[in-house]
Amino acid sequence: MKNWFRWFFIIGLISAITLTAWGISYYRQDTVAKQGTANGGPPRGMPVEAAQVQIGTVTQEVNTVGTLQANESVVLRSEIAGRVISIHFSEGQAATKGDSVISIDPAEYEAQLAQITAQVELNQMNFDRAQQLHQEKLISQQAYDEIQARLKESRANLALAQVRLSKTKVQAPFNGILGLRLVSPGDYVQPGQAIVNLEDLDTLKVDFHIPEIYLGQVKTGQMVKLRMDAFPDKVFTGRVYAIDPRLDEATRTILLRARIPNRGGELRPGMFARVNLVLGQRTTALLISEQAIVPMGEDKFVFRILEGKAVLTQVKIGQRLDGKVEILEGLHAQDTVVTGGQTKIFDGAPVMMINSTDVKSPMPASRGS
Repeated sequence: MKNWFRWFFIIGLISAITLTAWGISYYRQDTVAKQGTANGGPPRGMPVEAAQVQIGTVTQEVNTVGTLQANESVVLRSEIAGRVISIHFSEGQAATKGDSVISIDPAEYEAQLAQITAQVELNQMNFDRAQQLHQEKLISQQAYDEIQARLKESRANLALAQVRLSKTKVQAPFNGILGLRLVSPGDYVQPGQAIVNLEDLDTLKVDFHIPEIYLGQVKTGQMVKLRMDAFPDKVFTGRVYAIDPRLDEATRTILLRARIPNRGGELRPGMFARVNLVLGQRTTALLISEQAIVPMGEDKFVFRILEGKAVLTQVKIGQRLDGKVEILEGLHAQDTVVTGGQTKIFDGAPVMMINSTDVKSPMPASRGS
């Protein structure tokens, strides 16, 4: 029982202090408002902080995430079976297009080439004789055609043997950086067996999705800004160069791809990126302090100061910046709005501006949607 009495006493004391403080504040504000009338002049109004609407630059952006990919990426594989006799690279080294990566023992393929070359030579001689006999009508057309077909077949086998021999050297198809090797000298490799990955890192690509509502605003050439956890103080920039013609039906998003220069070699494929897509800029945006907004349900209002009175005005907001809001509808460039003290006034209330400030033009970047 004593505990309940103690709690009621504490709650009552707190309520009394709160009401007293509010009453004193209201009395002071009311006194200030009536001083003008007491001195024979018009009411001075409730003191409020205010700021003039200004024009600034707003950058419309979309924030999303993506994953970095190499500009070109391939896993080099053997196309023939054979034993590795030499490896021509060190892990992590740069490679130029055409550089030999490994060599497979060519002995078997050289022997096959020699055998088929001999067969081609024999078939060529047979065909030369058959051609002379055919002109003299000494062999049938069928016999002539069969000899000619054997020559063509042997020539095709020769070309195939030459290709197989060339594949005993695995070469880099483009300039890039070689990864970790997956074979050793003496290994017997099979067709399709992985040897090493090759990555072109001079330029990277980043794939990212944005909501379909931006479909009409995206285009190639738009700038993207990337931030990585590995480099928290750096911003990497690039340009969109491809837009997927098909939307993802499950997520209703568009897939975009951008190129990111990587001359310093800091970035790596597979890195997680925070992507900021710049859709465009508005250089004549109307800006006010975020503190001026008075939300009422889903609608947004501000108090304009017009002829010394607060006029409640509905507005439509756009981009949100650091402490500032873009106004799309409801205000004009030279309007003045209340930024502090809205809880003490109402539509049509007389007000007195104190500490009136202008909204400074923001940096040309926004938080985006």
